[in-house]
Amino acid sequence: MHTDPLAWGHGPRTFEVFLEPTCPFSVKAFNKLDTLLAQAGEDRLTVKIRLQSQPWHMYSPVVVRCVLAAASLADGKAQAKAVLAAVAAHRDEFEFERHAGGPNMDATPNDIIARLEGYSGVPLREAFAEPALEQAVKWHAKYARQNGIHVSPTFMIDGLVQPGISSGDSVEQWLEQLKL
Repeated sequence: MHTDPLAWGHGPRTFEVFLEPTCPFSVKAFNKLDTLLAQAGEDRLTVKIRLQSQPWHMYSPVVVRCVLAAASLADGKAQAKAVLAAVAAHRDEFEFERHAGGPNMDATPNDIIARLEGYSGVPLREAFAEPALEQAVKWHAKYARQNGIHVSPTFMIDGLVQPGISSGDSVEQWLEQLKL
């Protein structure tokens, strides 16, 4: 049986969250997911993170590939979550000022990978270079496009996009939308 490395819980209701890891609104949503799952119950809800790379977040493809590289490692769920949490906690170090300048103008992809390894404790460099990882990156892009997802965060419940759900909503408001 294939397991989704970016899914937590095993309930019949599915809450998919399309995130761009360096986006401040995605970070806000990511930081609520553990609480959501704890309050809903793992036997009632499955939470799935889908990665939505966005070109205005200049290092988005590198960071997204790092998350998927982490997911490909042993204990991938925990490793991927650690990388996402590291980005969330140090977002400015993976982003450009006003999407066009600042200290990251001189950063290379290797610098970004090294920062993520340092903050998360996850060994990413070798997994990042794995050619087979390209399929996972493409799957996330294709899945988002097939579902009409263009921005992050975007939320789906049981396969249906929910434009009324926002990262600014409380966990309680999400639970109301989920009708659990």
